[in-house]
Amino acid sequence: MECRSTVVSLSRCSGYNPTDLRKIIDRVLEPLILPPLSGSTRVLLKPNLISVKCGTLACTEAEFILAVADWFLERGVRLSLGDSPAFGTALHILRKLDLFGRLRQRGVHVCDFKEAVPVQLSSGVRIGVAREVLETDLLVNIPRVKAHGQVLMTMAVKNCFGCVVGMRKPWLHMVHGGSHGQFPVLLAELLDVLPSTLSVLDGVVAMHGTGPIRGKEYHLGLIGASMNPVALDSAFYQIIGVDPHRVPLWHACRHTGKVGLNLEELVYPLERPDDVLVDDFQVPDLLSPIRFRPFRFVRNSIKRLFS
Repeated sequence: MECRSTVVSLSRCSGYNPTDLRKIIDRVLEPLILPPLSGSTRVLLKPNLISVKCGTLACTEAEFILAVADWFLERGVRLSLGDSPAFGTALHILRKLDLFGRLRQRGVHVCDFKEAVPVQLSSGVRIGVAREVLETDLLVNIPRVKAHGQVLMTMAVKNCFGCVVGMRKPWLHMVHGGSHGQFPVLLAELLDVLPSTLSVLDGVVAMHGTGPIRGKEYHLGLIGASMNPVALDSAFYQIIGVDPHRVPLWHACRHTGKVGLNLEELVYPLERPDDVLVDDFQVPDLLSPIRFRPFRFVRNSIKRLFS
């Protein structure tokens, strides 16, 4: 993707009422310059479907996903939805969220990312990106605002990591996640090989304290959208009062020369961060190692085989 846009569209949103969501999704997307959409345009929705073992808060909210899907369906595109949880399957999680049937009824093609296409990043590391991602005309990244025990925050940039297929994600944690590893840089470099990407961020009910699975609810009441995930994340760091210098992904984006880190350069056609600041969003004081313990890696690999 070309991470060049500096436009970040923000709007208040008090809850997940479908009618209200549809109006606000339309409001935040209207100022953005999207690629032309027609009946031949392939659009792939990529929500966060990490896990439901501790409840649904770890995933993008079901009604939020449906509201984004309906916005694109109204424009007649060829719509698909997929993800590649590190452990388990997207289809299983969609069923737990009561989404699978509702998406199929709308004619949305639902898939697990299984076929990996080898792609070389600028650092020389080769990764396996889902074929469905590389062959779409527009990737729609739909993360949830969450604290994260390893990288402090997971929002638009981190959610793109789900485009890497299956067990390759924990393997990258293992190989490149040591104290001197380059794991955050790989995530920043991944953005360069993805197609044109719109990020629509679910900040209505966020997760704080810790994460990405076991955190607590935080009613942030915001939706954000941008054609640049780096800019979108930067705006939300300011909103929730997180010093970006504490965020490994922010440093990785700076290291790789991404646009969207300088707050003075961001353009806000709707709400501005100063209008929606909060002062009690909690993030971890100390970060856990990115590298998974070998026993955990093997155990979860076996669980995935039988899931």
